[in-house]
This record gives sequence, C-alpha cells and structure tokens, in this order.
Amino acid sequence: MTDPAAGVGLAPWPEGTGRHVLAEVDSTNAEALRLAARLTGPAWVLARRQTAGRGRRGRAWADPEGNFAASLLLRPGGGPAEAARYSFVAALALHDALSQAAGPMARLSVKWPNDVLLNGGKLAGILLESAGAGPVTLVIGIGVNLLEAPPATTLEDGALPPVSLAGETGQRLSPEEFLDLLAPAFARRAADLQAHGFAPIRAAWLARAARLGEAITARTGAVTRTGRFDGIDDSGALILTTAAGREAIPAADIYFGG
Repeated sequence: MTDPAAGVGLAPWPEGTGRHVLAEVDSTNAEALRLAARLTGPAWVLARRQTAGRGRRGRAWADPEGNFAASLLLRPGGGPAEAARYSFVAALALHDALSQAAGPMARLSVKWPNDVLLNGGKLAGILLESAGAGPVTLVIGIGVNLLEAPPATTLEDGALPPVSLAGETGQRLSPEEFLDLLAPAFARRAADLQAHGFAPIRAAWLARAARLGEAITARTGAVTRTGRFDGIDDSGALILTTAAGREAIPAADIYFGG
C-alpha cells in the first residue's frame, strides 16, 4: 500500500471541514468542546494566543507567541478504543506537515504516545480529549513550536529538551500557514484509517518511531519499568520487553535511555 505522505504538495483545504481562527482563547481544546453542540461536521479551532493551554495529565503547555495552537473537533464513530487511534493519525499528519515545512533533510521522528521530535528535541505535542457516553466527540489538540521553544526551566526531570522549527531549520511559518499544511495531511491519514483500518497507520508510525529497538523507561504512576521498545500492538499500546518478559503498556510517560 502506498504511503499517503508520498509525493504530496500543497493540498486544498479538506472539503466539509470548518476553520475557526481566534485572536485569543483559554484553550483550543476547551473552545472546540464548547462549539461541539453547534457544529455538524469536523472543524479546526486555531488560536493566535492561548492563555491556559494544557498537555497530558493536566500539565501546562507553554505557548510563546507565534507558535501553533489548534484543535480538531471530530465525531469519528465508535468508542474510546477507536478514538484513541487518532493519536497516531495526528502524529503522522504532523510528521507529514512538518516534513513539508522543514524540507526533506529534517530529522523528524515520532515519540510514543503523542510527541513529534526534530533533531532529538520535542517540537510538537498532541492531546486527545473526548466527551459523550455513546459515539465519542473527539478533540485533538496540537501544539507546535514554530518560532520559539519554551524555556528548559519549565521541564520536568528527564524530559526531552524543547526545540523550534525556526531555531532548528531556519524555516518560519505563521500558525495559519502551518494549518494549511496540517489540515489536508490529517484528512489524508484519517481517510487511510477509515478505508484500511489501523494496520497501515501502525506501520507508517513505526517507520518513523524514535528509539525503536532501544532501551527506554516507562513510568506509570509510581511504577517504573526499563526495557527494549519493541513497537506498538494493534490497540496502540507500547510493547516493552524487560527481564520479566514482554508487556503491552496502554498509557505511560516515556523517557529515553536505560
């Protein structure tokens, strides 16, 4: 099967997808959820300034001016397990868009479960949130350090250093310009998931995975495990091989090294 990223130029905006550009908002995820009752189709919410951005596990997301902060509202059908696969769709779409922005020589990779790296530093993050007891209303929040990386003093111990697209490559894009790359890339990857299931998404993600086959540390609450990163399973869980055997980990914070 052909990788949908191959041979892609600047594509048109996805048909039927809304676009909301705001000067300022507390959180694009929160705004997308507020808009959900009034929207019948998918929609992107982009904010030029975000005052209360957040990352995984309630962490604050630093958002210097000129960086990208946007969320996509979707109703993908199915339950939480199916919705969780869109984290990998989003990571691949980000990788596709950033490859277009940074050029073919950029050293990009994806880090389980929700980051995109450039030259080994954290360039982008993804946050999935959902609402509804039946078919899920899904919001995919995406932050990209387009112009400026947040200060390293804001990081927790062991976290990868943040980098920016401009700082690493010299390429400068506005948030609106980057959205014009990302929205079509996401639509292509989502269509691939809908047409062919998770298998090609999983294969494409693994082809771009950072530290595959190497030692990593997974922390879940008070439990820390170190082992070899052996991929992801059909649910998207991380496969870690330790001295105790092979284990599938559905959620954890990942740190590189032994």
